[in-house]
Amino acid sequence: MANFAVDVVERAPPGGLAIVELTHDGARREWSFGDVSRAARTLAAHLHAEHGVQRGDTVLTLVGNQADWVATMVACFRQGYVALPCNEQLRAKDLRLRLEVCRPAVVVCAARNASVLAASGWGGRTVWVPGLADLPQSGEPPPAADLEPLDPCLITFTSGTAGEPKAAVHGQRYLAGQHVQAEHWLAPQPGDLVWCTAASGWSKSARNAFIAPWIRGAAALLHDARFDPAERLELLEREGVNVLCMAPTEYRVIAKRATLRRVASLRGLVAAGEALNPEVLRAWEEATGLQIRDGYGQTETGQLTGMPPGQEVRPGSMGLPLPGMGLTIDGGELVVDPATVPTFFLRYHRDCEQREVGAQPWRTGDRVTQDEDGFLFFEGRTDDVIISAGYRIGPFEVESALVAHEAVAEAAVVAAPDDERGAVVRAVVVLRDGFAASDDLARALQDHVKEQTAPYKYPRRVDFAAELPKTASGKIKRALLRDAG
Repeated sequence: MANFAVDVVERAPPGGLAIVELTHDGARREWSFGDVSRAARTLAAHLHAEHGVQRGDTVLTLVGNQADWVATMVACFRQGYVALPCNEQLRAKDLRLRLEVCRPAVVVCAARNASVLAASGWGGRTVWVPGLADLPQSGEPPPAADLEPLDPCLITFTSGTAGEPKAAVHGQRYLAGQHVQAEHWLAPQPGDLVWCTAASGWSKSARNAFIAPWIRGAAALLHDARFDPAERLELLEREGVNVLCMAPTEYRVIAKRATLRRVASLRGLVAAGEALNPEVLRAWEEATGLQIRDGYGQTETGQLTGMPPGQEVRPGSMGLPLPGMGLTIDGGELVVDPATVPTFFLRYHRDCEQREVGAQPWRTGDRVTQDEDGFLFFEGRTDDVIISAGYRIGPFEVESALVAHEAVAEAAVVAAPDDERGAVVRAVVVLRDGFAASDDLARALQDHVKEQTAPYKYPRRVDFAAELPKTASGKIKRALLRDAG
């Protein structure tokens, strides 16, 4: 594809259903491909004429799962702007990092996020949503860009496993490359309705919320509201969803807290982010007659594996390598041949420092095993990243937030097992002189972390210790803390 917006959106039947949008206040609207195209072109004209945005400039979005967010992404894809979608859970510090690293030409922001954008120190140009349809007329947009596969397209931030999160820059090939997982894992059919529940800002969101469905001729469901297990099942039935893509934690919580039942329209269930418990797989299959098919990928790589449609699911497996993907296991670690992955990123970006990647094998940092039939099984991380409810959480950010509190001398963050989330963040804290351990202080530290960084990263367990176990060189022995937890 030379241009996703032109080849997929503008060449689709204008009256064909593209989006079913459900807002947080209960409103419902259907968007045709013609509607999406008009909104994207209007925004592109506005960004160009009113804000001087040029091809190659970065456009940061701070918008939820709304059609205005999708239209903004399509406008960027059309004009060759580099889209930087951000999660609405980001706090001012998180957002400031992204602004400083990527220096966007403009921010497209939902009005409800005005306070966090102001607190980040942003003083640049801003377009507010909802209201793309109400933007002042700025004439016709510039001609659609004639794009090359390695032209920058999208920036997604990693979880910060060994320091600050990194900005992974993807090329235009990332969009076209979604056809592999769209065909061999997500697998919607033309005319289907696909619901990927991932929040905008996550790498999985854009590619499975609308890019992959549209490539396959399906429509996307967007639900801009907090997760509610009973409501999730009700909406599946009411809207006639055919393919559902959720985080493993959502499948687990629904199985525990809602009454699972067969949904006549449902034909496919997929999950990614962490392994699913056998009992959860069993509960969904017994209630719906469908097996949940797992898959695996990284921010930098895009989707790499998937349980193929039509094959018996192997509990605990993240499936087979997607067709063409060169994956090997070296010393128990999954290693990728970048040349075989059409969605592999171009480089990391930090200010003017850029490092090209892709010439060498990519070590994922994930430990896996493979059975005699080639199915892969996730065993854990080779580093200290915490996978909780599908979120990858780097200890560094949480520890940094904790030690910024006046009561904390040192802090170490590790994973602790949890039935619903798979794991939760556990903090082991050494207090400064003059402070005493208490439940009230633990809650205060939790609230402090929520204010400093995205709330999903806060430590759900806070333990106090006189000292942290360390090596002779002063490194924290996290394995001992995990074993003791």
